[in-house]
Order: sequence, then structure tokens, then C-alpha cells
Amino acid sequence: MLKSKSFDENKPNMTTLLSTQQLPIIDLAHMGTEEIPVKSVVNRVANQLHKAMSERGLAVLVNHGIPEEKLNTAWKYLDTFCELPADIKDVYLRKRDGVNHGYVKPGQEKFDGKKKELRHAFNICMLSGASLPEDPLPGFRDHIADLTKDFRNLSSLLLQALAVALELPMNYFLDKHAHMLSGMNENETTLRLLYYPPVVEDDNKCELVKGNVSYRYQKCASDQLNLESLTDKNDVDEGDNDKDDASGLEKHRGFTRCGAHCDYGTFTLLAQDSEGGLECKLPQTERWQRVGHLPGSILINTGELLSMWTNNKYPALPHRVVVPDDVYCRTKGRHSMAFFCHPDNSTIIAPIESKILQPIDSEEDLQKKKKKKNILITAYEIVQNKFKQTYSA
Repeated sequence: MLKSKSFDENKPNMTTLLSTQQLPIIDLAHMGTEEIPVKSVVNRVANQLHKAMSERGLAVLVNHGIPEEKLNTAWKYLDTFCELPADIKDVYLRKRDGVNHGYVKPGQEKFDGKKKELRHAFNICMLSGASLPEDPLPGFRDHIADLTKDFRNLSSLLLQALAVALELPMNYFLDKHAHMLSGMNENETTLRLLYYPPVVEDDNKCELVKGNVSYRYQKCASDQLNLESLTDKNDVDEGDNDKDDASGLEKHRGFTRCGAHCDYGTFTLLAQDSEGGLECKLPQTERWQRVGHLPGSILINTGELLSMWTNNKYPALPHRVVVPDDVYCRTKGRHSMAFFCHPDNSTIIAPIESKILQPIDSEEDLQKKKKKKNILITAYEIVQNKFKQTYSA
């Protein structure tokens, strides 16, 4: 069984949004269940979420009810999967057919279109037997089914709190997310397991090392990659004025762990096992800042559909995962788990009619809105367009 990290005196003291107390921490204890929410707690969480999502686009959730042991077990399954022979992993590859389910190998995705992205991921959109690697990973399906239930329940409570925050009926968002991970192809909600292998330097070559590393449960993938061979000189934009890019490993600028992007859906719940390069740009800023890690917590960040619904009152949060500058974080690897909460595919995405979201419109703005109302676009159309951009390379 995987164990939580304990304090390590060799870990560098890094300035992060968490260490400088710039992220709101929301306590979800005693919030109740989806069917019987405790209204007083929901109201308090709603107020905190509204402030956090509008001012930061990001918050830290504690006492969320998902045991750390369940997360660690899922990451252990992912480690084992990554060590399987390539021909077995390829059976479960994500296909280019619009379905987001399956294994995503290093380099298969490009979020910012510039750099090779070095991570292993397994997207879970359905829980049927053939879609999950149950044969090579006995017990995986049952464990993931239980874990997705936990994330669905947590998401349902948060959807109710968001509705209260926007002075809408409590079930407003819940009704639009009725088919999360139902297996009926009616919703793009996804549980994504992620593994970012350690990056070390050896004889002037930077490789994803095989075998064990000092951080005992950070296993490395058997399909070792030579990062120098993945670096294309044409991928390095010498005219990049983003000074923060240069703060990472300068000679590794041809690749990253995860390119800059905003999530596509309503919101994302993110669990992580360590500090490993997660950065974001807060609203009204152009500076990349390290997020940090609070053991046992889950992050929530806004997605593009929620931003569209709220007329950008809750702006989508740009974020990325870089190869860290410091040796400690770079050589330890990182696990994370993202629950991408999406509305049902048929949901029409348009600004919500709510007093709390309504700006004072000019006559010209009102005319533009009338024209836009004749153009209907669904959640499915928006997300599929995003997938095409991400997997087009």
C-alpha cells in the first residue's frame, strides 16, 4: 500500500500560492450528501466558492470525504500499468474517434502546441469491463468504480453550492450534470489518472529513468524516453517573452510535463501526491505562479464552460505543469488525479439569466445578445472541438 509523504528535510523551501496564503481553503466537513445536503453548510460553502471562483478561479478543499488511501491505491495501479509491455498498454490507447476514454502515452497530447508533453495518463469515461485493464490489473475496475462514485458525490454537492452562490435553484446545475460517468455516452465527465516520471541528468543526457528512485513509491515507466531525442530545435521559441519559462530547465525548453491550457468543462477536482511543477495564472495577472501542495486536500479550479455560463464572472484558470527547476521536485516524479466535471452533452451553453451575473447593458449590447440567442451550441460541440485541437498533432 502506498504511504503519504512525510516531512523531508531535503525538500527546498519554495514560494507558492499556498505558502503565501493566497489561496482560499474551504472546509467541506458536515456538508451532508447529495440527497440530503445540510443547507447551512451549503450556504457557507456557496459564499466561499463564489469569492474564490470569481477572484482566484482556484480553491483548496479540505475534509472532502475522499480517503487518501483510495487515491494512493489508484496511483499504485497506474504505476503497475505503466510498467506493462508496450503491446499490452497499446490495447487500451485512447482512439481518435471523439471518445476521450483510454491510455494516453507521453507525447500523444499537446496543449500549448509548442512542446512535447511527458506524462502517462489514463482517461476513464466508462466503467465497462472491456474498456478498463482488468486482466493485467485485477481489482482495478471495482476500485475505480468506487472512487468515481466518491468524486461524483463530491461534485454533486459542489454543483448545488455553486447554484446557491449564483442565486439559482439548488438543483440548477445538478440537473444539467445528471449523467456524469453513466456509461451512456451522454456526458464527457472524465476521471484522469496521471503520472509524471522523474527527470534526471546523466552524462549530459536527460532521461526518464527506469527502476526505483529514492522516493520509494515513485515507480518509473518501463518505456524509457531519451528527452534529448524528443527536443526539436524548431520547438524552442527564442522569441518567447515569458520570463517564467526560462526559470525552468533552460536546456529542456523543448518539452514540459503539461502545456498551458484551461480545462474544458464546468470545474476540475485535482488531487496530487506532491509538489511537482503545477503552476497557474490567477485572474488579472500574466505571471505564472507555483500552486504548492497541501497533503490530503483537493484543488478545485474553474473550467471554460462555467466561465461561459457565468459570462466570465468565474474565469477559466490557465495552468500548466513544468519540469521543476529544483532537483528535489524534478527527480521525484509526480502523481495526480483529475476529475473533470462536465454537463450532459445536450446542454445548451449560454450566459445564465441571474441577477448576480447581469451587467448593466447598453442598447448595443442588448442587440448583440438577441443575435447570439439565435445561435445555440451544446456542451458536446464545444468539448469535441477542444479535443480535436489537443490531439491534432
